[in-house]
Amino acid sequence: MKKIWLLSMLFLVAVIGLIGCSAEGSSEGSGDSGDGGNDGGTTEITYYSFSAAPNYEDVLAEMVAAFEEENPGITVTTELAAYDDYFTKLQTRLAGGNAPDVFELNYENFVQYASKGTLADLSSFIEEDEDFDPSALNQEAFEAYQYDGKQYGMVESFSNVLTFYNKELFDAAGVEYPTADWTWEDELAAAEQITDEENNVWGTYAPVTMNEYFKIAAQNGGQLFDENGNPTVDTPENLEAMNYMVDKVIDSGVSPSPAEMSGQAPADLFLNGQLGIVHTGIWMFDAFKDASFEWDVALEAGNTQKAHHFFANGLAVSADTDKKEAAYKFARFMSASEQAAELRVENSWELPAITDEAVLQPYLEQTPPENREAVFEALDSLVLPPVVENWSQISDVTDQEFEKALNGDKSTEDVIKTLQSEYEQILN
Repeated sequence: MKKIWLLSMLFLVAVIGLIGCSAEGSSEGSGDSGDGGNDGGTTEITYYSFSAAPNYEDVLAEMVAAFEEENPGITVTTELAAYDDYFTKLQTRLAGGNAPDVFELNYENFVQYASKGTLADLSSFIEEDEDFDPSALNQEAFEAYQYDGKQYGMVESFSNVLTFYNKELFDAAGVEYPTADWTWEDELAAAEQITDEENNVWGTYAPVTMNEYFKIAAQNGGQLFDENGNPTVDTPENLEAMNYMVDKVIDSGVSPSPAEMSGQAPADLFLNGQLGIVHTGIWMFDAFKDASFEWDVALEAGNTQKAHHFFANGLAVSADTDKKEAAYKFARFMSASEQAAELRVENSWELPAITDEAVLQPYLEQTPPENREAVFEALDSLVLPPVVENWSQISDVTDQEFEKALNGDKSTEDVIKTLQSEYEQILN
């Protein structure tokens, strides 16, 4: 376990190097905080989350109950939204002056919010907090939610994406299970053998979206932005990666089209026994644990190299709330509490950022899947989401262009040139 955790330490070192530190942002310290329930009354705060929906609402409720028991002067009202809708709704609330007191931010969106002064500076709260020792968290992960030298968030968890596969479909097709050295070619060959159009069974599925594209590009030696954040999407490597994603749907047909999915989630298709492979996050371990078939995970296939997602989620406090102290206490609890960490591990809800190996060890001992070691092996080839301002806008336009390619309305060559132009306009 110690070796495994050291690997996770190494990958998180990369995170801090990508956080921008130059743009100006407004901040507020503890001098403007609310009473946090210290006057003998009750302080009510709202928490807005995307990662709890839809599979971890009960786990979040347990975490909130544990926090409220530890902090009897504070009550927490949770509000949930699906990831696809979350940031649009959050931006609407912020613009309308109706921001939640505490809200979840993923790593790739953090800089966008921190740079615009929408987040409270938590630095003074941390300095004055005798109950919190920052060394309980991995320091690189903790510092990843800093901007312009100040702490604007508390990291709560990290996760990555693996190849999930249905052993029964592989067995029925006479195909060997995925291995750590699989390439794109290997996956396509297996997917073609598993695909059964007559019975609505497809060999593989991965989202054709920006969140997938930056990783697939990396698997082919490409990158969508250079080290200075300038768009570099229009390259042969990135075009080949785009073709790999789109052709599985419109050419070989080993992946379902949006029309064939008929509004169903890929997780539902996998549980229905209609997907040989689904590329998704380790947060789905619990959702798949009662599947009617045997399944496992493996490292993802690459082309010229391996590349695996790294995602981190954290909690931020609204700069506009008058309940900053209470909100900070909840953010700190969700980040560093042993109770919250144990609930995450017990329910396979991503991985906490704490450094206590005794808390993390049970994660490897749980099944399914059998190959949980792959979660940590993937850290050797991690690729981080691009950290650029206006990430949501860039992500949206990418998804819209991909949809045109999937519908046959636009060639991938035209899509990639459009994206190069759109990225430049958005960032300039």
